[in-house]
Amino acid sequence: MALKESEAIVLRTYPLRESDLLVTLFTRMEGKVKGVARAAMKSRRRFGGALEPLTYVRACYDDREGQELARLDSCEVIESPMSSEVSYPRAAALAHVAELLDELMPDREASDAVFRLSLAVLQELRGRALWMPLTYFELWMTRLMGFLPEFSECVVCGRSFDDNRDDSRNGSRAFYHALADGLVCIDDKRIASSELSPESRKIAAQMLRSRVSEFTEIDWPKAVCADLRKFLLQILERHIEKKLVTAAMLEKISC
Repeated sequence: MALKESEAIVLRTYPLRESDLLVTLFTRMEGKVKGVARAAMKSRRRFGGALEPLTYVRACYDDREGQELARLDSCEVIESPMSSEVSYPRAAALAHVAELLDELMPDREASDAVFRLSLAVLQELRGRALWMPLTYFELWMTRLMGFLPEFSECVVCGRSFDDNRDDSRNGSRAFYHALADGLVCIDDKRIASSELSPESRKIAAQMLRSRVSEFTEIDWPKAVCADLRKFLLQILERHIEKKLVTAAMLEKISC
C-alpha cells in the first residue's frame, strides 16, 4: 500500500521494544492515528525532534491491511513548541491540550474544526499567554464534542439568566453541579453547587463567536474565568469518566 501523508499534531509517544516508539498522532486527514516509529530512538535522519509532544508535523505513514497500528515512515517538522523556551506552566498547558485531544477524539475520525482549533491555540501558547488559550480550548472542545449546555437559561425550569441585571439579584445567578448537566437558577440549585459568574458567562459567549487571536492583548491572570474552567472540566471529566491528570498539574500553578 502507498504511503499516506497528512499534517498532524504529535500527542504522545511511548517506548516500544529496544528502540521503537509507539506514537499517537492527531492527523488532519484521518483524525487520531496510532503507529509505530521503527528505530525512532536511533534514527535522527527520519525523525529528529519531530516526535516531541505537540509538534506540528507532516507525517508519512503506511496502513497495512489487518494491522491495528500504522507504520510511521517519517515526520517533517512544520512548527515545534521547542523552538522557544518551555517553562513548567507552559509545559503543563501543552500537556493539557494533548491529553484533551487524546481522551476526547475517537480513533480514525477526522475533524477539521478540532484540528484548526488546536493549531490556533498552540500558536497562542507559544507566547506568554496561558489561561486565555486554555479557557478558549476547553470551551470550544466542549462545544465541538456536543457537551456544552445552554448558558442563557435554567435547564430545569427554563428561567432566563439576564447578565444585564444586578448580580446581587437572584435572577442573574447561575449554578452548576459536578454530577449534573447544565446550569440552573438559584431556586433549582442542588446542595454543593458552584456558581458560574455573569462575567464568565459573558466572556464565554464572546469566545464562542470570536477567534482566539482576538483575545491576545487582554490581561488574563489565573483568576479570570477560573469558575468557567472548573465548570468545563467537570463536564469533560464526566463524559470521559476519568480525572484529567493535567488538570491537577495546572491547579498547582499560582499565576
